[in-house]
Amino acid sequence: MAKLTIEDLSLSGKKVVMRVDFNVPLKDGVITDDNRIVQALPTIKYALEKGAVVILLSHLGRPKGEPNPDFSLRPVADYLEKALPGNVFFGEDCVGEAAESAIAQAKSGDVVLLENVRFHAGETKNDPELSQKFAALGDVFVNDAFGSSHRAHCSVAGITEHLQPAAAGYLLQKEIQFLSDSVNSPERPFVAVLGGAKVSDKIGVIRNLLPKVNTIIIGGGMAYTFMKAKGLPIGKSLLEADKVDLAKQLISEAEAQGVKLMLPVDSVVSKEFSNEAEFKTVAEDGIEDDWMALDIGAETTKLYSDEVRAAKTVIWNGPMGVFEMSNFNKGTFALAQAMADATAGGAVTIIGGGDSASAIKKAGLADKVSHVSTGGGASLEYLEGKDLPGISSLTDKG
Repeated sequence: MAKLTIEDLSLSGKKVVMRVDFNVPLKDGVITDDNRIVQALPTIKYALEKGAVVILLSHLGRPKGEPNPDFSLRPVADYLEKALPGNVFFGEDCVGEAAESAIAQAKSGDVVLLENVRFHAGETKNDPELSQKFAALGDVFVNDAFGSSHRAHCSVAGITEHLQPAAAGYLLQKEIQFLSDSVNSPERPFVAVLGGAKVSDKIGVIRNLLPKVNTIIIGGGMAYTFMKAKGLPIGKSLLEADKVDLAKQLISEAEAQGVKLMLPVDSVVSKEFSNEAEFKTVAEDGIEDDWMALDIGAETTKLYSDEVRAAKTVIWNGPMGVFEMSNFNKGTFALAQAMADATAGGAVTIIGGGDSASAIKKAGLADKVSHVSTGGGASLEYLEGKDLPGISSLTDKG
């Protein structure tokens, strides 16, 4: 069932409570990456142009349910003052008198940013009383926080039980469109690239994507649990010993479904988890006992990159190695380049947030792919086929 979008709402003279994801990195009170704010601006500006007062709710970090100045959204309010045309008011709390007096000052075309919703312990517990207080702040609700939509929290899902209509903002719509189109009606070949440390984080995704993809590429620490399953030596490489049988099962399921499952044919190994330590490249059967794999090798990088370049739809979630260290970032950065090349060749390429988003930014190629998701956990759960509370709780179209 399709959900209402912001364009389905009548906004003139209305107070719009909008959940955004302003969980931005701060250093000494300065925003070091404004991507999440920039992505939310089109929805905010649309509501302002239609004559609404926009009341913004967001979390920042994990303040553990009590006020903590280190996690204040005030730096974001300062940022919005420069980025938006009307007045921007800041509420020292997200409910109660401080919130109400900030809202009382605002006229049509103004924005009110309220303080971090996680300064209240009830937020993450989806406390009905706090949800009601959020609902009382406005006339309609818009969710544009994809990165939080997998959480059944007050300001994401609980509020919709007391405030309708509840609609999707532009960013939420864009995220759903890219992810659902790619999974449900992909142009083929459809390739999923999965990396990161743990197989356990990606089991649901692999299971859900197996019947849909042509190829699954496995890299990062999780690859070595699969290699162990194939009886290959992995030395001190990352291993989830309790998932070896499951990896065997996934390998045979892929085979049965005619899906190409690609694993590293060579690895860059070191004796220590350090950029300063000696390192070398060895074949898949050449990892010695006291060595650990920290990146995919050159041959694997070429095989993986060629597969990505030949694809028409690619989803990438999780790096190929320890990309934070310069000696072990080659595989991840080469894959980022392959994603950019595939995009230039007409493919739809999606980066599933989290570490993959950091990696593609670090490689300087974030604007060379079709879509970089703003939500790592949310995109992962979406790819697992799970229900996201922040989306399912929105109002259905008539």
